[in-house]
Amino acid sequence: MSTNVNEVARRQADGAMAQARGGRTAESAIRAPADVYEDPDGITLVADMPGVSRERLSVRVDGDTLLLEGTVQFELPEQAEAVHADVRSRLYRRSFVLSRELDSAQIQATLKDGVLTVRMPKRAELRARKIEVKGS
Repeated sequence: MSTNVNEVARRQADGAMAQARGGRTAESAIRAPADVYEDPDGITLVADMPGVSRERLSVRVDGDTLLLEGTVQFELPEQAEAVHADVRSRLYRRSFVLSRELDSAQIQATLKDGVLTVRMPKRAELRARKIEVKGS
């Protein structure tokens, strides 16, 4: 009987988490590593989420919190059988409190090669702007 690598990873993660929790088997999430950059127009967040596809990724704003969640899906070549997966969890989760100066309605996200980039622009009325001085 062929064993799916996702099932092996889930069982191993469940077992490791159960040991850490004294017997409980709920899978805990990995905190996706992220870098945050600010420029005059807004903030860019770059999070590493290897193995997460766009279909298994959720980026949402709940109140003043940005939530990132993704599930890793391992692909196994045909006729292969998984016997071990060095994975602690298949779930990435991270949250960030958003500043009120950001325009949450204009947030954009892209995923490429396991790297999630989230662009959060500042509200237009709060962006620095140059004021032209006219002569008399």
